[in-house]
Amino acid sequence: METYLEALDLCEAVEEDYEIPALPNNPTMAQIKAQKEKKTKKSKAKACLFTAVSSIIFTRIMSLKSAKEIWDYLKNEYEGDERIKGMQVLNLIREFELQRIKDSETIKD
Repeated sequence: METYLEALDLCEAVEEDYEIPALPNNPTMAQIKAQKEKKTKKSKAKACLFTAVSSIIFTRIMSLKSAKEIWDYLKNEYEGDERIKGMQVLNLIREFELQRIKDSETIKD
């Protein structure tokens, strides 16, 4: 996911929860363009995160306001520390080892 966000130049919008400053009274075209670009990046980042997750996860994150909030939630929920990752691997191995074919099942099932 990080690579995808980097490719779209959206990492800043996800990693930093920056405020978009209001335009001055007589803004230049460069100021207008910069403000619009920042708004667009924030929206694109949020949309990318929404489309990258399943519908179940989407229902958990849809109420979050910014791309950074969504990113932080996903990191906390699914990345975990090394101990948690190790436990997840052990659980997956155990689950795999417990997969047995039932007497009533055939290979086609």
